[in-house]
Amino acid sequence: MSTNFSATNSWIVLDDVESRIKQKIEEIGVPLKEWNVQINYGIKTGFNEAFIISSAKRDELIEKCPEADGIIRPILSGKDIKRYQFNWDEKWIIFTRKGIDIDQYPSIKDYLLPYYENLRPRNNNELTGRKPGPYKWFEIQDNVAYYKDFEKQKIAWGNLALNGQFAIVDTGYYINAPSAFIATDDVYLIAILNSKLADFYIQQLGVKRNGGYFEYKPMFVEQLPIPLISKDIQQQLKSKVEKLLKNPALRSALEREIDEIVFSLYNITIEEKHAIYKAAVTIKSISAGESLNML
Repeated sequence: MSTNFSATNSWIVLDDVESRIKQKIEEIGVPLKEWNVQINYGIKTGFNEAFIISSAKRDELIEKCPEADGIIRPILSGKDIKRYQFNWDEKWIIFTRKGIDIDQYPSIKDYLLPYYENLRPRNNNELTGRKPGPYKWFEIQDNVAYYKDFEKQKIAWGNLALNGQFAIVDTGYYINAPSAFIATDDVYLIAILNSKLADFYIQQLGVKRNGGYFEYKPMFVEQLPIPLISKDIQQQLKSKVEKLLKNPALRSALEREIDEIVFSLYNITIEEKHAIYKAAVTIKSISAGESLNML
C-alpha cells in the first residue's frame, strides 16, 4: 500500500471507514480557527496560592477596602467545568492585571505582601519567585490583553478528559489556565463541540494518555472543521442545548438527538455512525460527565 507520509508533518493511520469520515468532515467544514472566534487560555497567575482565594477571604478584603470588589472576580478551574455546565466552588481571583495601581487597594496589597518572595519576578539563576518577565510583584504573571472577554458569555473546557467537556459559562466568570475558552453567544457551537463526531475528529490529532485521557489543547480544538449552518439548524441545536440544561434527566436522549443532527450536517452514513460510536465506546471507562483535569 503506497503512502505519501512525510517526515515534516504529523500523520495518523485510519481504516477505510475512518478515513472516509475524516475526509468528509474536512471537505464539508471550515476549521474553527478560520471562524470569527478567538480561542484563549485562562489566566496564568504564576502563583495561585496567593491570587486565588475563598469567599471568606474575599469578604474580608472588601470589608477592609470596598474598592477591592472591583478587581476580585469568580474563577473556574478545570475541575469545575463539566459537560455543558459548570459547578463553581466559590473561588475568586485577585485580578491585578498589568498596569494596576496597587495603592488604590490597600487591603489587597497587605494581603499579597507576605507572598512577596514567591511573587516577585526572579532572575534566571534564582530558585524563588515567578518566571522572569516585565510584571510587578503584585501583578498576575501574564498580560491578559483579552481580559474583557471574561465579561462575556463563553464556551470553556478543561485541559484533560476522556471526551469533550465543553460548558457554557455565564458572563463575569474568569477561567484559570490551563483551561481554555471562546467568548461567543453562538450556543449551537457547543452542541457540535460536545458531539461524538467532534470527539472522533479532535482525538485523531493528538496522543492519548493512560486511561484514554486526551489533552484538549486549543491547537487541536481549533482544527475542527465546522460547516456553515442555516439559521434553522442553529436554532434547533440551540433549543436542544437549552432544554438539556433545564432537564438533566433528558440529557442522554437529547445528546443522541444532537448527535443525529450533527451527523446529518456532515452527511455521515449509518456505517460511518457505527464507526464513530465504536470509537466513543472504547474510551468510555468512567461515567459520563466525569473528567480528570490538570487543574
